[in-house]
Amino acid sequence: MEGALGDRGRALEEAFFAQKNRELLGNLIEELAEVETKSALAAMTGIQDPAVIDELFAAGISTDTLAAFSLVPLVAVAWADGSVALEEREAILKAAANEGIQTESNAGKLLQDWLVDTPPDDLLATWKDYASGVKASVSNKAQKRIAGDVLGRARAVAKAAGGILGIGSISESEEKVLEELSAVLS
Repeated sequence: MEGALGDRGRALEEAFFAQKNRELLGNLIEELAEVETKSALAAMTGIQDPAVIDELFAAGISTDTLAAFSLVPLVAVAWADGSVALEEREAILKAAANEGIQTESNAGKLLQDWLVDTPPDDLLATWKDYASGVKASVSNKAQKRIAGDVLGRARAVAKAAGGILGIGSISESEEKVLEELSAVLS
């Protein structure tokens, strides 16, 4: 009897510890995914402050969402004059590559479409709505860092086309879009 009871006891222990091992493994996988996502967010934004990255992660901002969030303003500025100049297109594609968006990916193809055909009318409005939510869900420090990054890239796109007659200025319509973006982010 002691042998059979002992076997049953070991089976119970193994079942208990197998469940615990599955739980611990699941926790480890979640932790690794979190570290990977935070690393990707840091790489994509250039933000190295762990507290800011933690806030972005806690707010549920994924790398895909962040890519769209950072690229829509560039597209809006590029189309501000009613067309996209070659220099603007190149600046946006370079920014997208820096964000980790490959030209052959779905996001890359969508971006290229937006640079050829005017994006949907509600795209900027949707972006503004999302940006307001991001602003409300992160600290002032994180919000200022995000605003600086997004507005800096958008301003670089505006300057890329050279403004009126290629003189290196930002056109009035591009400046208006930059002001709209700034009002939402600041």
